[in-house]
Amino acid sequence: MRKGKRFKRIYTLIFVLAISTLILLQNVGFGDIFALPDNFSASFNDVDNVNNNSLFGSFVKTSLEKGDASVSSERQKEGTVVFKLFGLIPIRKVKVNILPEEDVFIGGVPIGISLATDGAIVISDTIVATDGEGINKNRIFKSGDVLKTIDGKLINSLDEVEEILNSSNGRVEIEYLRKNQLEKTIVDLIKNKDGKYKLGLWVKDDISGVGTLTYVKQDNHNFVALGHPITDGKVGNIIPLTDGKVFDCSLIGINKGERNNPGELRCVFLQSNEKGQIKKNNKYGIFGHLDDLENMVDANLTATLGGRLGVKPGKAKIVSSVSGIREEYDIEIIKANYQSKSDDKSLVFRVTDKRLLELTGGIVQGMSGSPIIQNDKLIGAVTHVFLSDPTKGYGIYSDWLMEGEGK
Repeated sequence: MRKGKRFKRIYTLIFVLAISTLILLQNVGFGDIFALPDNFSASFNDVDNVNNNSLFGSFVKTSLEKGDASVSSERQKEGTVVFKLFGLIPIRKVKVNILPEEDVFIGGVPIGISLATDGAIVISDTIVATDGEGINKNRIFKSGDVLKTIDGKLINSLDEVEEILNSSNGRVEIEYLRKNQLEKTIVDLIKNKDGKYKLGLWVKDDISGVGTLTYVKQDNHNFVALGHPITDGKVGNIIPLTDGKVFDCSLIGINKGERNNPGELRCVFLQSNEKGQIKKNNKYGIFGHLDDLENMVDANLTATLGGRLGVKPGKAKIVSSVSGIREEYDIEIIKANYQSKSDDKSLVFRVTDKRLLELTGGIVQGMSGSPIIQNDKLIGAVTHVFLSDPTKGYGIYSDWLMEGEGK
């Protein structure tokens, strides 16, 4: 009899432990905690909000070690966030860069973009016909490849390509980028009826387009835009640049987004309306400096940059000028990913604002870079639209944008 009671107690204890473990697992975001990178950006308020909003479950508390230390009268720029179970048992420690407590100008306006490329971009893999003899039609290059060197000489312009080819013996070694990987090949050139050597390819050394300004720093007028790189659009190369400019851009129409048709903003810009220079084109977006803020920013529209710890599913806004004026539009963040590596698909959102849906159908091409605001903080930028549903889109965290500035 006693033995039966003992087993009953054991079974009861096991049942209680199982239920307790289940409740614990359901209320602690272990996966999200360990998905965080070893180093990211956060503000003092972001860390506090983890506790206030139970971002990683009601049993997890965070603290910022040495976060309030002062050095030369300035607040510390680095710290360590400690995740603790029940506020007692350390789960993980993560280094953070403390975000500056300063506002930036909110973007949201379309900008014209022009890049002079570092190399020559293949725009067609169709061989150019000539009247020469002994043509050896190579099938090596694909549309979107970026030719970097010919016989070890850097390609800075299309004029240089012709010069290098005609100083060769009809066979050259070419280095080129494909999917951001550098490759080499030997090419037999084409000789036309004038006796000059040709590659037999259509190439160009510049690229232009339209995107949206994300934010501009108040102190130095450095800007961030797009939230994703400018690529060749074919094989996925991030376009290397030697020079770049941004321009004041006029919206002349909108092609609404539909299922399997992302739509686009129809814009025009003039070379005379130059506003600044592009210094970087990397996987986080484009970065540069504005010389002229007119039509680019509104001095009354500012926000503090927020880190990923301040982002949560729920109501948010995007800023855009698709109506002709800069306005806020309602969205709902469906999912916020805790990425360990940089990605331009940090969060997923749905457009809920009827005004925006009537204007654009949701997110369209050209809106990349539109600022995302939540709890009065600029937490990221729009990057992509769902082809299957233009009312849904992706965004990138401000963390990655700030990291891109330093690359």
